[in-house]
Amino acid sequence: MEICQLQVLRTDASGMPLEWLGYQDAAKLYHLGMVAYSCGTPLYTLRGGVNARSGRRSLIEVNSIIATYHHHRSGRGIGPDYVPPLSNPALFRRDDHLCLYCGFPFRHADLSRDHVKPLSQGGGDCWSNVVTACKRCNNHKAGRTPEQAGMQLLAIPFTPTHAEYVYLQGRRVLSDQMEFLRAHFPRKSPLHRRRS
Repeated sequence: MEICQLQVLRTDASGMPLEWLGYQDAAKLYHLGMVAYSCGTPLYTLRGGVNARSGRRSLIEVNSIIATYHHHRSGRGIGPDYVPPLSNPALFRRDDHLCLYCGFPFRHADLSRDHVKPLSQGGGDCWSNVVTACKRCNNHKAGRTPEQAGMQLLAIPFTPTHAEYVYLQGRRVLSDQMEFLRAHFPRKSPLHRRRS
């Protein structure tokens, strides 16, 4: 993987995980003086031009985790009632790319979103009613509940907290970032078992 593809974990000044940034956005926050502190692994050393008066070259060192003074750019508060947006990539990552009916791992293209209680039976399109299923199992279950189809659900679907959702959005989570995020997961989160 190319080093420029590594993501920086952005938190607020209290250490609450907010989002993933590319190195350009992280460098901009450093330049604007919005970084309260940084921790984790040094990822990038960015060198700029030479100052004509001082003869010194500008330098920004970007770490894997940066805390900023300002809130999330969306402006929404992240309270206890926060429900992250549901998407297939985040759902498949939540379920570790396993079909929660047959238990086998699959590539993203071979997975689908299954509604435990089908929409046709009044089920909702929400985190607590959806699981990852391979296309074969989803087709077999069709518009039935697992009980009606004689299928066993291998795990209970859950709504991720904001910190868990930030993890699910990461492309390649480094070990120090994972350790930081785990500290914000609920104690019984199934995501504690993930390596990265």
